[in-house]
Amino acid sequence: MFFLSSLVIVPFLSSVYSAADFKSDLHVVNRDISPDGFSRSAVLVGSRSNNAAFPGPVIKGFKGSRFLLDVVDSLTDNTMPRATSIHWHGIVQEGTAWADGVSGVTQCPISPGHSFLYDFKVPNQAGTFWYHSHLLAQYCDGLRGAFIVYDRLDPYRYKYDIDDESTIITLADWYHAPSPTKNIRSLPDSILINGKGRYAGGPASPLAVVNIIRKKRYRFRLIAMSCDADYVFSIDGHTMTIIETDGVNVQPETVDEIHIYAGQRYSFVLTANQPIGNYWIRANPNKGNVGFEGGLNSAILRYRTAPLTDPTTTQANSTAPLLETNLHPLHSPGAPGLPMPGGADVALNLVLTLDIPTLTFAVNGARFEPPTVPILLQILSGAQAAQDLLPTGSVYTLPRNKVIEISIPGGINGSPHPFHLHGHSFDVVRSAGSSVYNYVNPVRRDVVSTGLAGDNVTIRFVTDNAGPWILHCHIDWHLRAGMSVVLAEDTGSVAKQKHPAAWDQLCPVYNALTPDQL
Repeated sequence: MFFLSSLVIVPFLSSVYSAADFKSDLHVVNRDISPDGFSRSAVLVGSRSNNAAFPGPVIKGFKGSRFLLDVVDSLTDNTMPRATSIHWHGIVQEGTAWADGVSGVTQCPISPGHSFLYDFKVPNQAGTFWYHSHLLAQYCDGLRGAFIVYDRLDPYRYKYDIDDESTIITLADWYHAPSPTKNIRSLPDSILINGKGRYAGGPASPLAVVNIIRKKRYRFRLIAMSCDADYVFSIDGHTMTIIETDGVNVQPETVDEIHIYAGQRYSFVLTANQPIGNYWIRANPNKGNVGFEGGLNSAILRYRTAPLTDPTTTQANSTAPLLETNLHPLHSPGAPGLPMPGGADVALNLVLTLDIPTLTFAVNGARFEPPTVPILLQILSGAQAAQDLLPTGSVYTLPRNKVIEISIPGGINGSPHPFHLHGHSFDVVRSAGSSVYNYVNPVRRDVVSTGLAGDNVTIRFVTDNAGPWILHCHIDWHLRAGMSVVLAEDTGSVAKQKHPAAWDQLCPVYNALTPDQL
């Protein structure tokens, strides 16, 4: 294990590693915190056991970096899961499906009192990502943080002056009771911006402050680390020029509000061109305690030399809200396949249903329940056809180097559902709220809202990354209740991929745990 106080470059540790390697322990612990003024036990992560926090430490690297992240499970609170696993959201894991971090799909969980080293490269990606637990609904109890991959050749570097940890803005819903007590109808008690917030009827807890200097240009990285809620995000008196969506550079698009769903990310450039003062940052959720009374769902944008007081600014009516259909990739635009619905090698239609008595979801009639033997281990053990892979009805095998089209009709209970695909970015050829199909320059991302009744969100991608990739609703309560499938891509190549010996030990150790250790 690496015992580092922060995520740093350590070129002198070994000639095996390069100066671009990033190494850290990530200690997962239980600790009481009160980010909105209400104290509760949480699942936290830190580079040491004594500095674990919410959000967790920022993981930072460059395009081309290798990341070595040793997750140490020191969880002790039996009111929440004690095992864990961590997913690196948006990182496609080229050739390292074993490191994707999905319990039941690409690994068995890390057992309490044990550790596991995630070792992967990010050769072809840059942008704004994040990490979170991928076991049950554990990240709703706190285990989440930002993961930033910088690009030394960023085509938009000339557009901003500042891009560092101070320009990361995280949005998270927060719950006062542990995740095992919640279900798909649970509502958040508060919304946290950069780990701080207030709840209705609670104390005037400190709000997050984002400090800026007048006339400077900032690249803000907005991350929806949400378990459920989506948000309408805005900053009083300022516009935002979007330059990146889910790790993909886009043509600049200037807006005055951003509707952002669980798992999504945006980079936007903000020019500090207003009079010196304090301005409200707003993240109005679609559920729970909505609005801004008493500082709910708010943070503060503070110009240097402004008084240390709450803003008095008011929210203007939006005249330029973000429309997903206005976002276009900067590089290599265009969806694969023929420019017509169904113009792909494989076309899947995923119908979502809810069983009200059990409050569980199904996709094409099958509720996803994580199998005892992870799907990756099933493939490595010789199973390659869909009918041989568990859970039955939830695994779709896809051939190599084919164009895949997936359509997800909207309108099921709990809509809109933000769907996230592991292992890929995809082209959204039909967005929520639109009946138009765009094959020329559709937005490319890895989380998309399925919209409401009448919508038929459609995505495309090419099967050029072998692995068992989960496609799921990123409302974590819905995922736990069964709203996901697994796309087992190019299983023949998956069976030939190498993985570390420690990965083989995860299942035997986990399967030996007693119920009170889970």
